[in-house]
Amino acid sequence: MVGSFVALLTSVAVLLLLSLGLAVVFGMRRIINLAHGEFVMLGAYTALELTRQGVPFALTVPVAALALGAFGAGLERILIRRLYDRLVDCMLATWGLGLILIQAVTLTFGTTTTGLRIPLGSVTVGGDAIAVYDLVIIVVAALTLTATVALLAGTRLGLLMRATARSRSMAEALGVDTARMDMLTFALGAALAGVAGATLAPFLGIAPTMGQGFIADAFMTVIVGGATFLVGVPVASGVLGGVENVLSTNLSPVMGSVGLLLAAILIVRVRPGGLTREIRGE
Repeated sequence: MVGSFVALLTSVAVLLLLSLGLAVVFGMRRIINLAHGEFVMLGAYTALELTRQGVPFALTVPVAALALGAFGAGLERILIRRLYDRLVDCMLATWGLGLILIQAVTLTFGTTTTGLRIPLGSVTVGGDAIAVYDLVIIVVAALTLTATVALLAGTRLGLLMRATARSRSMAEALGVDTARMDMLTFALGAALAGVAGATLAPFLGIAPTMGQGFIADAFMTVIVGGATFLVGVPVASGVLGGVENVLSTNLSPVMGSVGLLLAAILIVRVRPGGLTREIRGE
């Protein structure tokens, strides 16, 4: 029983980590970043290379966040800022960027899938063997969500970022540097992708194409979550991750993926705006 519950929480935590950065960028700037999976992949390779250099794994997560945040900030300055309010152009540009990143990593590291071993072992609780790293993933997901909510909802910087997203003209009239807020928003989304990649590196096979394997699930989670993404994405992760875990455990991983897709379609059919709606009058 305990093992099944931990497995369920792990599925939810993985989906939350993969989706949160995408939700920040889409929820605040309506940017559909089709290279988000490749950002996660870069975070995983950052963790891999740092551990090969002798850096303790625990330090690779914040380093990957900083590295991907800086990468996202530079990318926003060079490319993304030219594509706001141009949905199709943005999708094509980020899709092409993802292909470029895959080829660049392939040329650098090759195509072999690599594993990153973290020797934490397992513990026995209630007669069930539980991988310690599953608990680590759950804790990191909870801390990442808490830190993101604290930043966006509890700091002046977060207020300025949300004000820019809600009413750009009003924010500019009040003297807010909206271009800087755009850059920081995209950088935050990229940093969260770095956290996901580094944290999940021992959990997933590390390969140049690894991002393509979960980007669809991440997008479905964001869409199902709805406009108030800080609430919607955790809820959607719980619902979709729960469905996937139950079906994967009792039937097969393929049926888990099918169940996740069908659950997402059903929810969007019943609630086209997702599980949450935009909060007005803040």
